Amino acid sequence: MTLPLFEPTYSVAQLCGEVKDFLGEAFASVWVAGEAQRVRLSARGHLYFELVEKGPDDEIVGKLEAVIWKTDYARIRRVLGGSEQQIAEGLQVRCRGGLDFYGPTGRTQLCVREVDPVFTLGLLEKRRRETLAALTAAGLLEKNRALPFPELPLRLALITSEGSAAYHDFLSTLQESGYGFQVLLLHASVQGRDAEREVISALSSLSGLAVDLAVLIRGGGSRSDLAVFDSRRLAEAIAHAPLPVLTGLGHEIDQAIADLVAHTALKTPTKTAEFLVGEVRQREAELAELERRLRREAAEPLHAARQALERAERGIALARARVSAVAARLDDYARAFGRLGRSALRTASRRQIELAVRFGGAARRSVETGERERRTLGERLDAAARGRVRESDLRLDGLARLCSQLAPERTLERGFTLTRDSQGRLLRRPEQASPGERIVTRFATGELSSRVEES
Repeated sequence: MTLPLFEPTYSVAQLCGEVKDFLGEAFASVWVAGEAQRVRLSARGHLYFELVEKGPDDEIVGKLEAVIWKTDYARIRRVLGGSEQQIAEGLQVRCRGGLDFYGPTGRTQLCVREVDPVFTLGLLEKRRRETLAALTAAGLLEKNRALPFPELPLRLALITSEGSAAYHDFLSTLQESGYGFQVLLLHASVQGRDAEREVISALSSLSGLAVDLAVLIRGGGSRSDLAVFDSRRLAEAIAHAPLPVLTGLGHEIDQAIADLVAHTALKTPTKTAEFLVGEVRQREAELAELERRLRREAAEPLHAARQALERAERGIALARARVSAVAARLDDYARAFGRLGRSALRTASRRQIELAVRFGGAARRSVETGERERRTLGERLDAAARGRVRESDLRLDGLARLCSQLAPERTLERGFTLTRDSQGRLLRRPEQASPGERIVTRFATGELSSRVEES
């Protein structure tokens, strides 16, 4: 078969040159919109990435390699930085540039010379509004906030990138507080294509952990860096978390959607740690105040009991003094009656002698009569003295029994007891003792130690 002589034959290099010239002329300056993927900065300062378009099932239906040369990248970065943006993984961008075909590798790429900052911000804001509307309709904005905040938030699940500045700032603030925080790190990327998946995975693992709450933090960054925290799937994961979720995403102006669905949103990782330290410090102050109030309330009945005991002791001392006085008076009475009896006997004896001298033997009958009178009088006086002594003894015994009955030991012997707590404080009501506390009960014959099961 003979080939027509008028049909030209290109060499590969010639055809590549024709394609390059054609694409460069036909697409010298075009706007292209797509999602940035595989973003990487070369050692020479050029930014390489892919622009992709995804179908309804998230499959890639179109892909174009792109590059921003070093000189253009410096200018574009300044333009994007004015609105806190940068080209990052997963970001929708609108670029203008020209198509270039590189013959040695057969590669077509878009040489980007301009990036529209308004386009990306518009898409982010549109997506944000749509996400907020969906979360509001599902009742998820308040779901995590409705969970009760732990009284003592010491056991924390920390979701962040291990070794990052946010990680170190958060932990150092907790350590400086001196409180016994226990932090379980759940490592997750907080920027890039894997950030959404890893953060959601960390949130889903909270239900099996022995922690009080979760903390999601990252350092400062551009709006593009924080775009992952406007994700609807991530917001739903926070809303459905079984524990309160605190966020500290490193931005001072805007709030991400993750902040809006979280239980408590703080500005930075350090502020988040300071908030937790403040909560623990507040619980410590409340505990100290409760301790002071309990001590005050416990001291009042103890003071009253001490005063009552002092009054009882004074009463016993007074009774003893009275008994001593009565005993002394009884001794005086006994001595007086003794002297009176002896004096009467001496008088009778003298009269007997006088009568004997006066009447002699002729008056024996009178002497006998006097003798009987003397014995009778002595017996009467002696009986009277003994009766008064017995009466005084009875009164003294009664006062002694009264003193004995007033003694605290007698109260214990009647079946009463005194119960004190482990601090030695007198217990007057069952609710003064806490479950598990050791108490000591005093009986008349000793003490018994026991532990409270319930109160």
